[in-house]
Order: sequence, then C-alpha cells, then structure tokens
Amino acid sequence: MPPHATYLFKHALIQDTAYGTLLREPRRALHARIAEAIEERFPEVAGSQPETLARHCTEAGLIEKAASLWGKAGQRSLRSAAFPEAERQLTRALAQIASLPGAPLLRREQIKLQVGLSYALMQTKGYGASETKAAFEQARLLIQLAEALEEPAEDPLALFSILYGVWVWNFAAFNSHATLDLARQFLTLAHERDETLQLAIGHRMIAGSLLVAGDIAKAREHFDTASALYNPDEHRPLVA
Repeated sequence: MPPHATYLFKHALIQDTAYGTLLREPRRALHARIAEAIEERFPEVAGSQPETLARHCTEAGLIEKAASLWGKAGQRSLRSAAFPEAERQLTRALAQIASLPGAPLLRREQIKLQVGLSYALMQTKGYGASETKAAFEQARLLIQLAEALEEPAEDPLALFSILYGVWVWNFAAFNSHATLDLARQFLTLAHERDETLQLAIGHRMIAGSLLVAGDIAKAREHFDTASALYNPDEHRPLVA
C-alpha cells in the first residue's frame, strides 16, 4: 500500500508496447533518471548488480559509464565462474568501448576486458574453438598496439596470459609446431622479466609441447626444471 507501493506491468507485452511508444530522447532521459536514482537511493543495488545500472546507462547513451559497469559486471561473473554471463557482459563492455575515441586509459581497460572475454570463451565455446582463438589474437593485437604507442601496461602479466591462452588453443587443436614456438616466446619473455613463476610455467609449456610431439626425454628435462622452480608456498595463490 502507498507510500510503499510497488508497481508492475500485468504482462511483459504491455511493458514492451508502452516502452515502444516512447520517443528516443524521452526514453534516454528516463533511463538516465533511473540510473541516477539507483546510484543515489539504492547504492547496494549499484554495488551488487552493476549489470542493472549498466543497462540503464547504455539506453541513456552514457557510453563510457556503461562500458565501465558492463566490465565490472563481467569481471564479477568471471570470479564466480558464471562464464555465459561473463561472456555476454564483457562483449557488451567491449562493444561500448569500441564506439569511443581511443585513449590510453580506455585501451588499458580494453586489454583487461579482452583477456577476460578470452578466458570466458574457453569455458563457453571450448579451448579449441575459433571464437576463443580470435579473442586471444585480438587481445594480443591490443597489447602490441599499446606497446607501439609506448603506453605502460596496467597488468604486466597480461601478455603472459595471452601467450598462454593462444598456446592452450593450439595445444587443444594439436598444432605441435605452433605450441612449441609459443612456449619458447613465453619462456623468453619470462627470462627477460626474470619472473620465477612464469619461468616455471614456460618450462611446463615447452615440456607439454615436446611431449605431444614425441620428444619424451627433452620433455622430462623441462618438467624437472619447472618442478624445481615452482615454490608451493609462494606460488599457489597465483595458480588460478
């Protein structure tokens, strides 16, 4: 009862019809007002359901804000292993960013979201799916562009993540020559940056590549090196 009444449409088609009668600008204005009301009066909803706020910001034409919120929603879904939701939300975030003028801050966000989408696609489409490979390749192109523009990486591990993802795709597709080449690139980068965990992973990647290619003796050497470098107490939190 008023003043605490809740109003609902009796049928979704009535809602769709009412929504369809609104002209574009009044509709945008209403979505902007709803987004503002959620942020001001229901901060717990804004914090726990960023996708709700993102939808209204998208419809209101608040593109940069919408992109940030869709990205936040996608990262939350990834952390809770809700991979289909993460795929949809990160795809929407990247679509919003693509419509904005390029800028260093946006490019860093784009790289982070593209990496997240790549790993979501591993689960929703499969390790060897063409969509997964394309997503990882796009992430690598974005990193290379940022490096060419001399823009510092927000996440120094991003390139490792991409190389590993492309390696996994080729490993699943049984492209042994490609996996060995990618593993060597990963290991070279790990040596350049003197990262112990990455060195361990790089040796394991080379070992796996050699193993499926039939070079078992050399594979074992790299497995032994990886085991020697791996420190369970120090590295276990980074396994994921």
